[in-house]
Amino acid sequence: MRIGLFGGTFDPIHVGHLIIAEQARESLGLSKVIFVPSGVPPHKHHRRISDAASRLEMTRLAIEGNEHFELSDFEVGHEAASFTVETVHHFKRTLGQQVELFLILGADSILEISTWKEPEKLLSQCRPVVAGRPGYDLGKLEPELRKRVRILEGVLVDVSSTDIRSRVASGRSIRYLVPASVASFISERKLYSGASST
Repeated sequence: MRIGLFGGTFDPIHVGHLIIAEQARESLGLSKVIFVPSGVPPHKHHRRISDAASRLEMTRLAIEGNEHFELSDFEVGHEAASFTVETVHHFKRTLGQQVELFLILGADSILEISTWKEPEKLLSQCRPVVAGRPGYDLGKLEPELRKRVRILEGVLVDVSSTDIRSRVASGRSIRYLVPASVASFISERKLYSGASST
């Protein structure tokens, strides 16, 4: 069985995330994709993150209706920083060693994976699946890492959570950038109003 793990801050989750997850599921023949919103992301300490409950709920709303998508609250239950190597180990242990895990990442993440906790151990337990992103050159990957990485062809979605937060803060529309249910949640909770776009 092949399972995709898709971690991220998801602040907020947007259509780019969903397109990447569905493309990975289809092209790799994944049984399902498990979305894992991060608790305390170690690489995002430079800005304030929305509370975990809101990010979890936005993710739940976004994937609703897709029988191949699942939500995990594994990381949001941790008070300490969330490390991907520990998350992958958790799923390897709970799903069984026979399950083949694919870690779905953006180009920005794979290019800095050497700075993550125990990258070699992480890469021994799963195979990275990478979606291209404008402005990030995957040609810069080290040759050994490039051999391990599966690049999703034809997926280049220029949508970012940073831009969405900035749009909300300045009163601009986010229609079609996030699912309608997520847009409603953001409006009702007044998330990102006056928020920093960094």
